[in-house]
Amino acid sequence: MQSVAIGWYLYDRTGDAMVLAYAGLAVFVPIALLTLPAGDVADRVDRRWILGTAHLAQATGSLLLVLFTSAGTEQTWPFYAVLALAGTARAFSGPAVQSFLPFLVPRERFPTAVAWSSSAQQTATVLGPAAGGLIYLAGAPASFAACSVVSLAVATSWFSIRARGGVVQARTGTAVSRVLEGLRYLRVKRILLGAISLDLFAVLLGSITALLPIYARDILDVGPQGLGVMRSSLAVGAVAMGLALAHVPPARQPHAGRALFLGVAIFGVAALAFGFSENVFLSITMLAIMGGADMVSVFVRSSVVQLGTPDEMRGRVSAVHSLFVGTANELGDFRAGAAAAWLGAVPAVIAGGLATLAVVGLWAWLFPELRRVERLADVKT
Repeated sequence: MQSVAIGWYLYDRTGDAMVLAYAGLAVFVPIALLTLPAGDVADRVDRRWILGTAHLAQATGSLLLVLFTSAGTEQTWPFYAVLALAGTARAFSGPAVQSFLPFLVPRERFPTAVAWSSSAQQTATVLGPAAGGLIYLAGAPASFAACSVVSLAVATSWFSIRARGGVVQARTGTAVSRVLEGLRYLRVKRILLGAISLDLFAVLLGSITALLPIYARDILDVGPQGLGVMRSSLAVGAVAMGLALAHVPPARQPHAGRALFLGVAIFGVAALAFGFSENVFLSITMLAIMGGADMVSVFVRSSVVQLGTPDEMRGRVSAVHSLFVGTANELGDFRAGAAAAWLGAVPAVIAGGLATLAVVGLWAWLFPELRRVERLADVKT
């Protein structure tokens, strides 16, 4: 909800594609700086408290946006400051939430749990943008107020969970040495490195989310409601694919490595089709296909990362995973906004789709062991 509202508010008020780029950069910087230390914190502090505190920070940021929009603040820097606060919260919540799930389900059921949890998250992503676009009709302050209420509810939920927080690591060594230990482990586990870096470069080069306000207003002419539908269509495709994957028994999940590469390739092809489209229904369909293809990537990548990591360093490895994914999304938004300001929105999307396909081919050659992964449950630490 907040992503749709802030994107529309800033672009509609300025008409400058660079504000979308700077918005992505404001979230990216704290994620880039703090995610690795946050992974060490996740290995040493109860993850429930990390996640509850992070969502309290999100609620505070949304309340500030209510104040800024209600007061008609002209400068853009206060909005970027709030987005930086949101990026800080995401930096700490990312490793904590990713590394919590393996402590709650048996190893052999973990891939199915990934599918269910990702589907639940994407269901919220379906409802959020659509609701954000509709609530925005009552004004920007109403959208941000709703975001604050939801964030408070999420914080309360995290604090209420009674399951153990998955703290398994003794407090030994310095923070820097512990972080470096996680990085060294990732370097020698090429399957993990390949899976994480594939997502990094594919999303960095192929992301189009930041350009959806431009398509909604200037190309497809569908307004903020249409922008909400477009954002939701990505999640609709992801939810449909996630539910399908959740019903596939672990014994019938072969060729996981090849499925990962195929999913990223389909993502790139759909992005190309979206870039050329001037029909709203075709554009929404391509976004849904992109969402479904991305869910395949999430399903395989998240399972490989968690199943291939020992308990005592899940937080730190998850931090690298979260850092790559988070920076890819936000830096990808900056790349897309800057490319659109320089080349135009359509050439920026087309170039991103072609680059994604190039990454798939290069990574299939660089990481043959990832391509050869069969059953996810057989991935070893």
